[in-house]
Amino acid sequence: MIRPLSRHRAPLLLATCGALALAACDQPLDMDLRGGTGAFTTADAAVNATTDRPRPDNRGVISYPNYQVAVAQRGDTLNDVAGRVGVTAAELGRYNGIEVNVPLRAGEIIALPRRVAEPSPATGAIGTGPIQASPIDVTTLAGNAIDNSAATTPLPPAPVAQPVAVQTGQEPIRHKVERGETAYTISRLYQVPVRSLAEWNGLNSDFAIREGQFLLIPVAQQAPPKRTVPVTTAPGVGSPTPTPPSAATPLPRDDTAKPAPVATKPAEPVADIGKQTIKPDTNSAMAYPVTGSIIRAYSKGRNEGIDIKANAGTPVKAAAAGSVAAITQSAEGVPIIVVRHPDNLLTVYANVADVAVKKGDAVTRGQNLAKLRAGDDAYLHFEVRKGFESVDPAPYLP
Repeated sequence: MIRPLSRHRAPLLLATCGALALAACDQPLDMDLRGGTGAFTTADAAVNATTDRPRPDNRGVISYPNYQVAVAQRGDTLNDVAGRVGVTAAELGRYNGIEVNVPLRAGEIIALPRRVAEPSPATGAIGTGPIQASPIDVTTLAGNAIDNSAATTPLPPAPVAQPVAVQTGQEPIRHKVERGETAYTISRLYQVPVRSLAEWNGLNSDFAIREGQFLLIPVAQQAPPKRTVPVTTAPGVGSPTPTPPSAATPLPRDDTAKPAPVATKPAEPVADIGKQTIKPDTNSAMAYPVTGSIIRAYSKGRNEGIDIKANAGTPVKAAAAGSVAAITQSAEGVPIIVVRHPDNLLTVYANVADVAVKKGDAVTRGQNLAKLRAGDDAYLHFEVRKGFESVDPAPYLP
């Protein structure tokens, strides 16, 4: 009977991805992962210019059609923000996953659980109402109506009412931070510079965020497209036209053409009953890291490796010779080992204990790396990766 797999698999695999990021870099650790890893990169995001965050009103409120946020001031707590916007501190705390008495950073974004009074010139805003995607040009609408009018008798000009200023801009995505996410992973997810993400949300220099926090994703600055002038050439100018073949001159004889050799059928080998028909473990690219039964097969995007059920304390061995590229741990503190092999291959060993190697150690095929950790859910999660991409371990195993 197959036991249900651990519900903590997601944090464990998230830590595995972090270990792979470390293992794939031979250079010193680049926290933004812009080194030549060939996979995760924010190089494009670094050059994507973003607009400035809209200016809040005197209460700190920035209002959009679908939500509102408040911008904290230096030394604020949720009690101070709640007093300015007219909601309770308990509501803000529950909605943003933060205690009411925790000091807030200057410029930190606090999501509002319900709408409050819209910004207006009376609250220090440059306009009235939420920030709209595009302004309504009242003067143009009135002019079009007059032009389309069928009236033949001119009317005396009526006083034109000045339209109320409306704030305009693009509504940013509002992202709620989940466990395991960082400012770097979120900036890569939305392809925005991590520094712009920090500026829009009042993050510290270490870009620290918390679970349950709401972040505004910076809006990209739309640069006008470059104007290109089409290049035209006069007829007959350009590449010379090749001379067409002539029927009066026969083609030269092709002496290079030779008849294809007749394929000969190889002799049938003499069957030797004493020989093995299955390759032994020593001839396969890798060996099984533990002896047990596979309880979950590889499935791209669902299970990036195989899960092998075995007894707690079973030795976990290196599938092939290589070097220990990284040793990290899951959110529950369970060790994860990554071994680098030739041809840009990596093997991952998760859900282990009693690690017997350290980072940088050279290991041989079959060398003990750790032991299978104790518990009712004792299994080894084993992955084979080509760079960052997981591949099916089956072709590498006997």
